[in-house]
Amino acid sequence: MTLDIERLRASLLREPSAGHFVQEDGLEDQPLTPAAVLFPIVLREEGQTVLLTQRTAHLRDHAGQISFPGGRVEADDPSPIHTALRETEEEIGLSRERIDVLGFLPEYRTGTGFRVTPVVALVRPPFELAIDPFEVAEAFEVPLAFLLDPLNHKRHSLHYRGALRHFFAMPYGDYFIWGATAGMIRSLSERLGLHAA
Repeated sequence: MTLDIERLRASLLREPSAGHFVQEDGLEDQPLTPAAVLFPIVLREEGQTVLLTQRTAHLRDHAGQISFPGGRVEADDPSPIHTALRETEEEIGLSRERIDVLGFLPEYRTGTGFRVTPVVALVRPPFELAIDPFEVAEAFEVPLAFLLDPLNHKRHSLHYRGALRHFFAMPYGDYFIWGATAGMIRSLSERLGLHAA
């Protein structure tokens, strides 16, 4: 499956919106730190892929997890797009000249206290990455068709802070894509109408 770019664009929000949001199971009443991530869809000749990173094991938040490039909004970031592009450049060295922003997914609120704006963009090869070894253990690509296929969205649960929490995961080879990253991928597949009602 190759995703039609106009269909993708039409499924996205034109502006970031806190009025549309997805909330993780177990989110408590707490102040949320604003953040933004880039959902980078790479236009490979052999098929579209999604560029993901594996965070290093020593980080305070989401250590070792598979994630989109991104991070906290800084005081001088004028927009979520700026945050996502800045963090992407800092973490993996992907030049913003290779990136075309298409739109936004609904804000994603995590059980760990973040409200994340997912910025969906196309990435045009060729490009070279320069990974920041402090934050990123690895960068890799997964076929977009695999990630959007509801058959690959597995329900899991775990005990966290004294309660049973439910979440989606998309195991791919040796990679266990779960948590906020899987939730945002699921959000896109739902907006594209790939799930039965």
